[in-house]
Amino acid sequence: MIATAMTAHWDQIAAGLGNHLWQSTLFAILAALLTLVLRKNHAQARYWIWLAASVKFLIPFSPLVVLGQQLTWLLPTRPAASGFYLVMEQAGRPFGSTAKNAAAPLVAPISSTMSHGIPVLFAAVWLCGFAAVLLLWWIHWRKISAVIRSAAPMREGRELETLRRLEGTIGIRKRVELLLSRGTLEPGIFGLSRPVLLWPQGISQHLEDEHLDAIIVHELWHVRRRDNLVAALHMLVEAVFWFHPFVWWLGSRLIDERERACDEKVLELGSARRVYAESVLKVCEFCVGSPLACVAGVTGADLKKRMVHIMSENFARKLDFSKKLLVSLTAFLAIGVPILFGLMHATPSSAQSQAESSGPAPSFQSFSIKPSDTAAAGPDIEIGNTHALRMMYGPDSFVANNVTLKALIQEAYGVQANQVSGPADLLNATYDVAARADSAAGAKFGPGYGNSAGQLALQAALAEHVKLVVHHETESLPVYALEIAEGGPKIQPTQASQLSGDQKKIGMQMLLKESGQESTVSALGVSINDLVRQLSMQLGLAVIDKTGLKGPYNFNLHWTQSPPSNSEAAAADNNPLAPEASLLTALQQQLGLKLELQKQPMDIIVIEHIEKPAED
Repeated sequence: MIATAMTAHWDQIAAGLGNHLWQSTLFAILAALLTLVLRKNHAQARYWIWLAASVKFLIPFSPLVVLGQQLTWLLPTRPAASGFYLVMEQAGRPFGSTAKNAAAPLVAPISSTMSHGIPVLFAAVWLCGFAAVLLLWWIHWRKISAVIRSAAPMREGRELETLRRLEGTIGIRKRVELLLSRGTLEPGIFGLSRPVLLWPQGISQHLEDEHLDAIIVHELWHVRRRDNLVAALHMLVEAVFWFHPFVWWLGSRLIDERERACDEKVLELGSARRVYAESVLKVCEFCVGSPLACVAGVTGADLKKRMVHIMSENFARKLDFSKKLLVSLTAFLAIGVPILFGLMHATPSSAQSQAESSGPAPSFQSFSIKPSDTAAAGPDIEIGNTHALRMMYGPDSFVANNVTLKALIQEAYGVQANQVSGPADLLNATYDVAARADSAAGAKFGPGYGNSAGQLALQAALAEHVKLVVHHETESLPVYALEIAEGGPKIQPTQASQLSGDQKKIGMQMLLKESGQESTVSALGVSINDLVRQLSMQLGLAVIDKTGLKGPYNFNLHWTQSPPSNSEAAAADNNPLAPEASLLTALQQQLGLKLELQKQPMDIIVIEHIEKPAED
């Protein structure tokens, strides 16, 4: 069940994960460049930058993009789709539909197997790596827990007195428990909500009071900074994104900067550089064990580099105004760019809603829908043939004869038959529709086939007369790409002298005649988009224009819907969505164009409620 669901949404999951990974990687690279600029400043600033890069792997930019999409009301008018928007659109989704559109035609037997096997294989590999990382951390944690359980709490002594005195100096209100360990592990802080200081037995004999103060101050600053909590957060990042090398690199940077940040705090409280360096070296000399994986200790990070920094006179500089401005600007851009992208991304898709808010919504002044009279359909229209052209728009009208409710919904939402999901008994009933637009509201549909005003008016009419309620989903579906065939296009450009006065106003004329198995499309002054729409109606699948041709054109397309041959039938068995071979052949031979079957995410209209229209 899980594998099937994952396979069904594999395209969306892979694209989303790919986008998130490249965005997080770019964010980490920018963080590295920023820390390079701040290399001579306090380690605390660099630490927070590395932490932000780590947390970015857990938080995608999509919430900020969604926030930007909700802010379209800030725009007084809808700006045109600029080149800047197009660049951001492509950069924001490099693994999106563009790559899918350029895919090779589907080979059903092979792609079906791969489409089921690849997501399951990736999920299995990821789960194995995720489990291995968690198991490794769990082993480390168990080892430290065993040491903690065997340790004895210290109730008195020089170490406890120093700890209590320095807690007040640093500002730690909740007392840290001091545990005496019998091993030779380094001093370190263990725990998140109730941290304890693990102190190896016998180490105090090698430390003078000033050395003891320096080491305990270092450990208390780990508590004050909540370094163990941050380490646990990054462990989660490493477990989820174990396959990404940047994640492990970020972990080492966090350890380096947290130790240097604590070093700086120790020196700021008055410890001498030489004394503090001796303290760290004495701890290293006493403790033969390696630094603890789940403990914030005193010997972490590159010891040689730490000694150089500790003994350096110019240990660290505070951020000046220019550096603060740079960090603030970077943070602002990290948050603002996704919001801006969401705002730009939402603008084209919300054009209709903004158009509605700027004036009355398109509507029909009169709308009549009644069961179709099959006897009056005429000899040239085969009853039930969904390929026939039976819907026409005028400047302020809409007429449909012998069309199904499903076809009306397709027209209203600009989708194909396989993009509508609902009760077949109601959707397949045929009706005649006659509608006129509300001219007072300014709903002029204009020439051509179904523009946005007509579709919005038809959506409103269906909601009123058949109580249509829908919601949108996304699913990966087959589509056809219309491309130029080898040898170039054979369609003829339209000359102005070929159009009458009325035709110049209308701008195009396309007529479909069907008689038996014979079909003919006669076109005068049509665009490629008009042809694409007609092909979509014939094939029942969305057709995408990839020809790059500009209209208007004249052509006559004739084909025979004959039964497929044995080879065509075999192809249909492997790919039941393949169109009639005669139409593909006619398209290539007569117009110099071809169709390539591809797959991409498409909008699905899911019908939640629909009723039989009432008698007019």
